Amino acid sequence: MPLPKIEEIRDLSDQELSDQIVETKKQLFELRFQKATRQLEKPHQFKHMRHRLAQLMTLERGRQLAASIKQTSGSGAASSDSKSDAEEE
Repeated sequence: MPLPKIEEIRDLSDQELSDQIVETKKQLFELRFQKATRQLEKPHQFKHMRHRLAQLMTLERGRQLAASIKQTSGSGAASSDSKSDAEEE
């Protein structure tokens, strides 16, 4: 299994992204459990799962920041308009 590509993740919706994060965390937990009980067959999967989780969480955070920037820029313009209206009166 090759390392996951970021292009595959960018096509996901926000809900699918959250679901993938939860699923990846569960898989990492299972891998840790297998390692502790010495039943782990493919130790390289740790690298793949951690890499995937990092990609998912990075994209999720980027979307959160983009949404907050849009939200603040939209409300910032409205507040500057109200200030200019108050100055005219």
